[in-house]
Amino acid sequence: MERRKKKAIGAFAVTGLLLIATILFSINTGSLSISGANIDIIMDLRIPRILISIVGGAGIAVSGVLLQAVMKNPLADPGILGISAGSSLSAILITGLVPSMYFLTPIFSFIGGVVACFLVYTLSWKDGLSAFRIILVGITINTVFVALIDCAESLMGGNNALASFTESRLSMKGWDDFYMLLTYSVVFVVLGVLLASRCDLLALEDRTVGSLGINVTALRIKVSAVAVFLAAICTSVLGTVSFLGLLAPYIGRMLVGSGHKTLIPYSMIAGALLMLLADTTGRTIAAPNEISAAVIMAVIGGPCFIVLLRRASGSYGR
Repeated sequence: MERRKKKAIGAFAVTGLLLIATILFSINTGSLSISGANIDIIMDLRIPRILISIVGGAGIAVSGVLLQAVMKNPLADPGILGISAGSSLSAILITGLVPSMYFLTPIFSFIGGVVACFLVYTLSWKDGLSAFRIILVGITINTVFVALIDCAESLMGGNNALASFTESRLSMKGWDDFYMLLTYSVVFVVLGVLLASRCDLLALEDRTVGSLGINVTALRIKVSAVAVFLAAICTSVLGTVSFLGLLAPYIGRMLVGSGHKTLIPYSMIAGALLMLLADTTGRTIAAPNEISAAVIMAVIGGPCFIVLLRRASGSYGR
């Protein structure tokens, strides 16, 4: 037990230091050097981009942890399951059709995410829920929503602002986007942390949890709502970023264990680090051109997902 605790503390410390180092590197890397003449531009463009990556990455990671707990499936991810695509579609429609309601984009994104989540649950049900059936249905739902997003963007003229929802173009984001992301996400991240002990219960058999006087269905709905909203608000600002909600919890389980009281906080730090690394890599590897963070995460996450899929036994926590 003592060895495991030391390993967890070490993981938090190393990951936190890596995040700080990445922040400093990201601030000092780009087409503009830090100087008196450029400081205002850097404050208005580079700093909010970094903060959006950190907060959004943390939110998506927590969303992934919660979805995995609800579905008892370590392969669950808001991007893979189509939740992010459903959120993006709603965000694109409201931004394209009613631009004046931009600040309410997270609410409409949440509705789109709920619809996608409902479809995954409903279409996956056949004498119970199979982990692999959920993944297959989720991938299908995601493909359908991505196609609808492409249609919507084409009908609306391929607007760059709309494309940012699907391609994670953080170069177009500023302080207003950060404030909106922070305002909506901080409450639900806190709720996710407060639900940690309840998430541990979801790993047990439903009959066992019910014997403790807990309504399992109500608990799943509550945790799912927090997870979907976090995915929705982060998607509405970051765009669709797949595999982030899968990789951060997976790294967390290897380093700090499966207990959600430590897994959720660690996944927040790991998710922030992965997202910031992806964005920083994307804007420096092909400078002055940019590769979106979503593409970087797909290149990294795709092979990892295949490895996890081959290793998965179909049971949560194994």
